[in-house]
This record gives sequence, C-alpha cells and structure tokens, in this order.
Amino acid sequence: MEASLKELTKLEKLASSSAKGKSPCIADSLDSLMRSLRETKERIQTGNIDESSFSALSQKVDSTKKDIDDRQKEVYNSLAKFGKTLDKRFTTPLPSYQPLFSSPEAVAALEQTIARHFLRTGQFETAETFISESGVNIEPSMRSQFLELHQIVTALKAGNIVPALEWAAHNRPFLQSRSSPLEFHLHRSQYMRLLLSTHPTHVPDALKYAKTNFSPFYPQHAYDINRLMNCITYVSRLQLSPYADLASSALHYDLEPMFAKEFCASLGMSRQVPLRVVGDLGGGGALARIEKGRKVMRERKSEWSQSDELPIEIPLLPENRYHSIFACPVSKEQSTDSNPPMLMSCGHVITKDSLQKLSKPGGRVKCPYCPNESQMSSALRMHF
Repeated sequence: MEASLKELTKLEKLASSSAKGKSPCIADSLDSLMRSLRETKERIQTGNIDESSFSALSQKVDSTKKDIDDRQKEVYNSLAKFGKTLDKRFTTPLPSYQPLFSSPEAVAALEQTIARHFLRTGQFETAETFISESGVNIEPSMRSQFLELHQIVTALKAGNIVPALEWAAHNRPFLQSRSSPLEFHLHRSQYMRLLLSTHPTHVPDALKYAKTNFSPFYPQHAYDINRLMNCITYVSRLQLSPYADLASSALHYDLEPMFAKEFCASLGMSRQVPLRVVGDLGGGGALARIEKGRKVMRERKSEWSQSDELPIEIPLLPENRYHSIFACPVSKEQSTDSNPPMLMSCGHVITKDSLQKLSKPGGRVKCPYCPNESQMSSALRMHF
C-alpha cells in the first residue's frame, strides 16, 4: 500500500491550492485572470484604455488557459498513476452482491447511521448538509448532545477539564452505577497539572485541590490517592522516581476516549463509532477473506452450515471482540450459546456437548486431561 499512499499524497498536493507544481494552481490562475478582467472593465468605464490593453488581456487569457491545461494534465497524470498502483495492489475485482439496502426501511436505517456518524465525529457542517439533502429525521436533542460531546472533548484536548467535570458531577449516579473512574481521573489530571505546571512548583495549591476533591473517592481509590500524595516528595525529579508514570502525558490524553466512552454510554450508544468499526474490519481484510472463502466453497460446491457462523477465522483486534470465543479442546468446535464452555471442578474447560458425551451413568464425568472425576451437575458455565 505504500506506493498507492505515496501517489495519493502527490494527488492531494496537486489538487490543493497551496501546492507547488510545474504550473500555478488552477485557483490562482483564475483569480489572476479575474483581477485582470476587473481592471480592464474599470479602465473601459473610465475611458482610459487603448488597443494595447485589449491585446494584453487577450494574451493573459491565452496564458491562463495554458496554465490551467498544464495543471490539469499534471492532475490527470497523477490520477492515472494512482489508479495503476491500486490495480497492481488489488488484482482481484470487487465482488458483486445483491443490493442490501433496497427496502425503504433499510435505506432509512442506513441514512440514520450515516447522519449519526457525522454528528458523533464532530463533522457538524457535513451532517447538516447530509440531513437536509437526505431528509433523514434526527432529533434536535441528539444534535445538541453530540455538540456537547464535541465541545467537551475539544476542551479536554486543550487541557481544560472544567466542562468534563461539570458533566461528570451532573451524571455522578450514572457513573457510580458503572463503577466508572472518570470523575476521579479528571481530578487526578487537574491535581498533577497544578503540581507540575509552575517552576518552581507550588505544592500548596495542589494540596488544597486534593483536600477539596479527593475525599469522596478515597474508599475506592485509596492506593492511587496515596501515590498522588507521596509523589510530592519527588516532585523536583518526578521523571526519575517510582512515580514517573504520574508525569506521563498519557495521564491526560487518556481522558478523551474515556470521557467519550462514558458520554456515549449515557446515551445508550456503543463506545466505538459503528461505521468506523465496519470500515476497519472490512477494509482490514475481513471482506477479502470472506470472499475468498465463498469462492473456494463455490468451487467445491458446498455451503455454509450455519447462518450465524463463519467457516473461516477472521483475525480481530481485542477491542473488536464482542462475545465469548472458545474452541473446545475435545471436539475442536467453537462454543455457542447453545453449546457454551463449561468449567469442571478440576479447573479444565470443555464445551457442554463434550461434557455430556463424556458423562457416565450417575452423572460422573472423568476429565479428559487429568485423572479427576466430578459430577456433571457441578460444572459451571464460563463467560470470557
């Protein structure tokens, strides 16, 4: 992909107004021509013009046309090179499928998802344009909520935690029901900023802030608060102390995804952006693997045995694994809701079907991996 990305970068530079090329950019050429036309118009209106002015204007039009043609040629050449690199990288044509969004309900759901994606990612102008053109109905309350999310995350990026703290205080019961450490982490970030922001450090301000805000969190975060207090003794050389992690920038940068996660959870939404997950999984190789599997199965004249399972393994990042994944060491089959993993009293895990097949009269089961025997009724379902 490096060659394709390199050509794409060149194309973006040529298409931008600030790019330098063999010829001036189209926007600059047209702006220059417009200025010349306006100047000529003014001179005509004042009567201060002669034949040489029209001749110069004609030459200006011809030269501008040549510059635009040259620039367009550069862009087209770059676009052609970019297309060739893509063709070399992706030799297999894209598969064709039946339309997935043919019904009005499916189209409406897709448009809702796209509009929410733009709002959630802070692309409000694009979202408003899409909403007006598609006619999709997005409640004003949802728009204001996503605007609030964007404003608070922007403030966090700038080092201002006050809006996030106000939101956390207002939603404290919800955060406590989730055992979320968000509010404490916000106060911890502010405490470390106060402790390290001045040279020389002004410890009393940080201690005053800690005394005012840390008390309610001590029962759940006693260890962390003790470390925050003890790090003061190393404040002049914190980077070289046992508390060096408290001076890390990650202490502050991690607040943005944590806040976005809790904010979206309060709205009943997933912590990940759905369209981004789809793009990451599909573009990350899942579609190519699935299509290859379909092709092989068509050649072998076989079909998938179950609609809710894939016949091939798709590698996923840990954050994209949303359910238990367990392959039984006895049957070599992946566990399902109807065939879950079961923990025997000896500590070994097999699927429920394998457990039933190994059971003897009286419900006794001998573990296939150790000499222990146990009652089938004593096995516990495992949740990963």
